[in-house]
Amino acid sequence: MPVYPIAPGHVDYSSTGKTGYIPQIWSTKMVIKFYSRTVYGTIANTDYEGEIKAFGDTVIIRTTPNIDIKDYFKGMKLVYDVYESEKVTLKIDKGKYWAFGVDDVDKRQSDLPYVDKWSDDASQQMKIKIDTGILADIYADVPAANKGATAGASSLSYNLGASGAANIIAITKANVIDYIVDCEAVLTEQNLPETDRWMVIPTWMNNLLEKSDLKDASMTGKESTLPNGRIGRLGNFEILVSNNYTAVTDTYQAYHVLFGHKSALTFAAQITESESLKNPDSFGDLIRGLNVFGYETIKPTSMGDLYCRKG
Repeated sequence: MPVYPIAPGHVDYSSTGKTGYIPQIWSTKMVIKFYSRTVYGTIANTDYEGEIKAFGDTVIIRTTPNIDIKDYFKGMKLVYDVYESEKVTLKIDKGKYWAFGVDDVDKRQSDLPYVDKWSDDASQQMKIKIDTGILADIYADVPAANKGATAGASSLSYNLGASGAANIIAITKANVIDYIVDCEAVLTEQNLPETDRWMVIPTWMNNLLEKSDLKDASMTGKESTLPNGRIGRLGNFEILVSNNYTAVTDTYQAYHVLFGHKSALTFAAQITESESLKNPDSFGDLIRGLNVFGYETIKPTSMGDLYCRKG
């Protein structure tokens, strides 16, 4: 068998190379790789994705104003209000890509379809990066009525935590259900539908939830936690688990645990593709993938923030 010269920085996959592998003695199975759960496909709506793909990189979304209701008595002169529809802009202003090269010699001498497996891995890593970015960003859009020590649009009676060590909610197995129920009440005070409500909890919080007294919490519809993080329902919430939260250092390791209704967040991908092309500088292929996307909190009152830590 011929011995091919190996350029610096490249692995020798030939059967005679000292740094490569001999296909006859290497396992034909690759080590299974597990991925973080992603949730953005569940918590966000994609109502405007078709318009983005068809017409450009920006969609102006018109919102419905709150119509004022007045008292009426016989013979009165009616007063007509003038309203303007506030606008929210959804821009496709984010992009992520992956790219790697494959040598023809490596492909021919490999006993595994590793190009396909690497491409699949890249796709999964792309989703995780997008998910992590969204969860680390959108909590800043939550309005005052749905977070803090006096959450609740009408009652101001729910403490969902605030910055400062003494103000962070310490979640334990004894109180985890109570705080989830409080979060649900915050959404109800915003007059949101009982359907399509969600809550994304970190793994440690799910651990406490499973140790709590679920018998009295109506935890139903237990599902597999892969690949979308769904673990079941608690009240009107669809509970999802994610390892993609970014912790905040606030004396303790704290988390902005998000909950809401699917009307809060919209997501649109304009370009999602992968392709292979010949390497102009070598004998081989260049494999790459691109995802161009955008997301926007279009109804902030449909989302809340429980600022907490493990107690």
